[in-house]
Amino acid sequence: MSEEIFINPYDMGTIDIAWCPGCGDFSILKILKETLFELEIKPKELVICSGIGQAAKTPHYLNCNVFNGLHGRSLPPATAIKAVNPRLNVIAISGDGDMYGEGGNHFTNTIRRNPNITNIVNNNMVYALTKGQASPTTQKDFVTPVQGHGVSSEPFNPIAAAISQDASFVARAFCGHSQETKDILKKAIKHKGYSLVDMYQPCVTYNKINTIKWFQDNTYYLEEDYNPYGRVKAFERALEKDKLPLGVFYVNENKTTFEETSANKEITALEFSEKIKSRGLGRKENIKKIIESYL
Repeated sequence: MSEEIFINPYDMGTIDIAWCPGCGDFSILKILKETLFELEIKPKELVICSGIGQAAKTPHYLNCNVFNGLHGRSLPPATAIKAVNPRLNVIAISGDGDMYGEGGNHFTNTIRRNPNITNIVNNNMVYALTKGQASPTTQKDFVTPVQGHGVSSEPFNPIAAAISQDASFVARAFCGHSQETKDILKKAIKHKGYSLVDMYQPCVTYNKINTIKWFQDNTYYLEEDYNPYGRVKAFERALEKDKLPLGVFYVNENKTTFEETSANKEITALEFSEKIKSRGLGRKENIKKIIESYL
């Protein structure tokens, strides 16, 4: 009797993947596919948006709906897709440069709008696609081909920034810890509202400092009895530098989502289409009545 071969519905079979051998993106791809399968989310029920960069290639290696936008522009289409079809699960995934650099304004304003989407940021602390320049999260004194004397700017702290803006779910994970990262992603995806998962990963080609061992030696998990519902305490923990905490920092379950605001909740393209079908195959008089019901 032959053994049954398990096939994850998100697998695309044998394909060319344009990442360096040993890249942390491989681990993140594997963890994400397993997470989605274990949550029983069907590929047709999912849309993944991305921008430009190594991390932004991730959606192309999953069997699901994909929207690949401009550099730094993954969050606006993700917000729009969720608004017009709230039944979809929507994930925006890109790297630290794309999301916090080019997309920094969208990052801030998406937090303010609080759409019910998950935002995964593959954070390797360097621009990998463009050959190793400093990204917003690059550590001080890090030497690159461009910053020959070392980076002089303080690194951007996305966890502290998100908590300061009252993002409704803020977490940090490390791709080297598969099970812990899956647990964090599951919480983020199931959360109602904007959820940020800042995902530490190594860049084996252009970042020889923040390696797998560096992340293992310089991170730890928040305590089991840690309370993520206190914003001030969460902000304090986000500022820690000696060792960097992993886990869910902050949760606010009392915020209205973008889809629920008065500007969006009354009608969506999906609802309108369904009402037309249920009231009579799109005849002019029925369409008119439906429109009038929203005025």
